[in-house]
Amino acid sequence: MNTKTHSIWKGYGFAWVTLGFFLISFVGHWLFGWFAYVSEQQAHAQPIQVSDYLVEMSRDTFENWQSEFLQLLWQVGGLAILLYVGSPQSKEGDDRMEAKIDEILRKVDPQNAERIIQTLDDDYAGRHTDARHAHR
Repeated sequence: MNTKTHSIWKGYGFAWVTLGFFLISFVGHWLFGWFAYVSEQQAHAQPIQVSDYLVEMSRDTFENWQSEFLQLLWQVGGLAILLYVGSPQSKEGDDRMEAKIDEILRKVDPQNAERIIQTLDDDYAGRHTDARHAHR
């Protein structure tokens, strides 16, 4: 019996690296933000108050996240939605690949190719069949 054990470290390697980058950048942002806050307060002869620092850094952090996450969510989410609904850009590669596969099938099994292609078209009705029929 072949049972593979998947390590949580290997299975989620990308997530761990991303988490590491996130933590390093987050700690660095807040640490250097502290140094900048202290320096600015001293330059203006103002008291150094942790509560003021927390408010300022929280505002800056959320402002940055809002900007970056909204941009990233639109890029990833928008692209995923457009691919899902079948924008022309997402169909081009699929249609070309299906036409090539159909042609290979015709060469490999000329007697049964059309029947197999029709069966697949029926099984997956409505999915990318328009361009495929145009290639025939």
